[in-house]
Order: sequence, then structure tokens, then C-alpha cells
Amino acid sequence: MKLGIFLVLFGERSLEEALDYVKSAGVQAVEIGTGGYPGTRHVNAREVVNDDAAIARIRNAVESRGLTISALSCHGNPLHPDKAAAASYHEDFVATVKLAKKLGVDTVITFSGCPGESPNSRYPSWVTCAWPPDYLEVLDWQWNEVAIPYWKEQSAFCREYGVKVAIESHPGFLVYNTETALRLRQEAGDNIGVNFDPSHLFWQGMDPIECIKALGPAVFHVHAKDTKLDRRNVALNGVLDAKHYSDELNRSWIFRTVGYGHDEEFWKDFVSTLRMIGYDGTISIEHEDSLMSVNEGFRKAVEFLNGLILREKAGEMWWA
Repeated sequence: MKLGIFLVLFGERSLEEALDYVKSAGVQAVEIGTGGYPGTRHVNAREVVNDDAAIARIRNAVESRGLTISALSCHGNPLHPDKAAAASYHEDFVATVKLAKKLGVDTVITFSGCPGESPNSRYPSWVTCAWPPDYLEVLDWQWNEVAIPYWKEQSAFCREYGVKVAIESHPGFLVYNTETALRLRQEAGDNIGVNFDPSHLFWQGMDPIECIKALGPAVFHVHAKDTKLDRRNVALNGVLDAKHYSDELNRSWIFRTVGYGHDEEFWKDFVSTLRMIGYDGTISIEHEDSLMSVNEGFRKAVEFLNGLILREKAGEMWWA
């Protein structure tokens, strides 16, 4: 298992400068943003996918530093009811899959997407309850008329390029928990799995350890990000909190650097459970902790996780 970083965190630096910095901190792999919501701070898939010289530069920049690329990320909403927006996110995805093949990367990360409530919608509509019955009708239409046909087609496309799709379960999109992740995989193809990010599960009341066990071979990639729940605010307002992320004092939950939402015992179990299901890929640090600078959060996460991963490896060697 390798420790990685979602490199968009250091988008103010050039690709080479960012790689030097994370390498010096003790990271072994990088996840590179290529479009969608993460943007194209280091690599624009659409611009470079047919540029052999640019692709060679990216590959050399990574490999010459002894690093690997764990995944290319283009988190977007290809099911957006605005056709122009959907087309743009889809083009990012297509270019990223093609670029992944040329770089020898086997995993592309994105979101499942979320349609509107009908063909006439302007904005996505995320259904969170079953009543009034209109909502179930909307949900049925979103899955059967939009999401499943789209992802069946993308599954076939990705199979041609030898690339797996790691869908990040995220509230606001059709795939947001274990059940919906497994449904999309069953309906669309087994080359569709998950980018497992526990931070989005904690605040919904899920147990990430049990989710890992249930997902098993569907775990294609992993993010390391923590969440802290404010018990008083949860008690008053529940967890469906739409306050801005900067309103930390009044929110029911906020994202934290690993170890600041859940203790070492949880993260030990997290790494061990990933090993139990056969995952030996990258644990990629993602930083969205509004109480720490990017550099501080990144450094703390590297120190925290490298210790756990090294102890796991030592235990595995002893057991063998």
C-alpha cells in the first residue's frame, strides 16, 4: 500500500515543483486532477490527450522522481440537466480516460452525477426522502432514464481503453452511499467501482469500516480525509447542513485532517480493513480542513498515515 496525495492541493505550484514538494514530504504516489470540479491546475486532459510531447513530459516528471500516478481525477456531473454543462463534464471524462491509457494509469475518478427532476430542469435535484410520492417518481426517472443508460455506455467505452472508473460516493449525487454505489456497479458494469472517501460517510451516520467490507472488490481507490461532528449542532439541527463550510462554529460537521475527527484506533482499523479486502493500492490524502493551512494539514496527514502504513507492513512481514 502506498501513501499518495491529491495533487490539486498544490495547484499554485508548477507540476514539477508540486512533485518535488510532495516527494520530499514522504509521498509515493500522486492523483492528478484533469478537469471537472478539481480543475486543470497541472494537467488539462482535453489539451494534452493528443500531444505526445506533453504526455511524455508528465510521465517523465512523475517517474524521474520515483513516484507513480495512482489515478486521474475529473470529478464532475455528466448528468447535469444543463446540456452544455453535462457535455463539458462528459468531454473532460472522455479525454481523461484516453489520457489515462496513454499514461499507463488504470483508474479514473469522478462522481456519478445527478440529473434534474425532469427533462425540463435547469439544476440538479438530489432526492433525500420518499414522501411525498413525487420524489420516488423523480428518483426512478433519474436512475432508469438517465444514469443507468449513461454509465452502461461509459462502462463499455472504458473497457475499450482498459480503464476502471472509481465513483466517489458524495451527497448531492445519485451515488452517495454503499447501496447506491453497488447498484450502479451492478447495473452498469464491474469496471465501475468506488473511490472510497470516509469523510462523506461519517457525517451521514455510516460506518466506513463496515462499508469497506460490503464494497470489497469494488474499492478501486481511496481518499484519506476526516470529518468532525459537532454533537450540539447535530442534536439541534441534524446532519443535513447547508451552512457554508467556513461557518465552522455553527455547522453540524466539518472536514478535518486525518486524526482530527477520528482517533488513531479508527485509522488503524481503516488501513487493516482495506488490507483484509485485498486492497493494496494508494491512500490518497485530500485536504479540505478549513482550520488548517494546506501545508500544515498535508504534513500532519503524511506523518500520521505513513506511521500507520509502515506499521501495517511490518506486521504483515512478521506474520508472513
